[in-house]
Amino acid sequence: MEKFNLSFYKGKRVFVTGHTGFKGSWLCKMLVKSGALVTGYSLNPPTEPSLYEISGIGEDVQSVIGDIRDYDTLKNAYDKAKPEIVFHLAAQPIVRDSYKNPAYTYETNVMGTVNILECIRNTSYTKSFLNVTTDKVYLNKEWLWGYRENEELDGYDPYSNSKSCSELVTHAYKNSFFQDEQVVVSTARAGNVIGGGDFANDRIIPDCVRAAIKQENIIVRNPFSTRPYQHVLEPLYAYLMIAAKQYEDGKYAGYYNVGPDDADCFQTGTLVDLFVSKWGEGMKWIDQYDGGPHEANFLKLDCAKLKATFGWKPHWNLETAIEKVVEWNKCWVNGGNVRECMDKQIKEFLITE
Repeated sequence: MEKFNLSFYKGKRVFVTGHTGFKGSWLCKMLVKSGALVTGYSLNPPTEPSLYEISGIGEDVQSVIGDIRDYDTLKNAYDKAKPEIVFHLAAQPIVRDSYKNPAYTYETNVMGTVNILECIRNTSYTKSFLNVTTDKVYLNKEWLWGYRENEELDGYDPYSNSKSCSELVTHAYKNSFFQDEQVVVSTARAGNVIGGGDFANDRIIPDCVRAAIKQENIIVRNPFSTRPYQHVLEPLYAYLMIAAKQYEDGKYAGYYNVGPDDADCFQTGTLVDLFVSKWGEGMKWIDQYDGGPHEANFLKLDCAKLKATFGWKPHWNLETAIEKVVEWNKCWVNGGNVRECMDKQIKEFLITE
């Protein structure tokens, strides 16, 4: 298959839930650069500082601040936008937070999915829908090979499980209401993403950056956990490709894993070693388990389906991804132009083979 070109989105009306988040901000940046007419629907940015505010994404899109749990407000924004393509990213995305507030996590991640699907079901102008879930939707058996799209869905913790439920809700709507392919539906299950502008708590790269800025040792609570780490532009490019391809031909609708090659499924300690080497300035890290709740130790994805269907492959290896993370954060820390840095990295990513 020929290489996917983002110019497909020029002039397309696109609706993004969760646009004020880390991934949502990068996605909006890519869409706007492609000439899309973007409406975002989300709560206020989830972190302080936030990529959304630092990069001025709000100037580039039609932004509606609202709760994905509030169907009436969501439907009003949706009807005004009349989107042809929808990316659903709005979520409570932190495993540890889901233990602290499981009800809110389920309300947001499950009923939020129901609400956006209801918007689509009750309108006639939307053609392509992509629900972004997570690699953690699978029943984790701690085995050494990657999970495939036909494996059992049964996330362990409230976050992972709510995303499994979000998948099942999407499947039910697809089977019950969208069989005529007037609306084509896919889900994408992405691995752990890293990139400039992630300020979340309880994520390893933001923890590294915060320690670097304070010139403190990095605390690593589980250095031996293995995760499918990838730069944020990797899954976003795949989301854009899936939504576009199924818009053009309904045969591409389905469920897709999006992750790195096996060579880039690293233990967290090794990831931090890479960060320390790229950041410099005498950075160090220490292993300090804090007795937190259960999290999976070993998690990999098998992305053969995405590769076989679209001829897709990862653009950047983990070393390059960490270099881009450090580049962005040093630009921000030193008062550089973050918007230009994002544009530069997107351009470099798109010309990488």
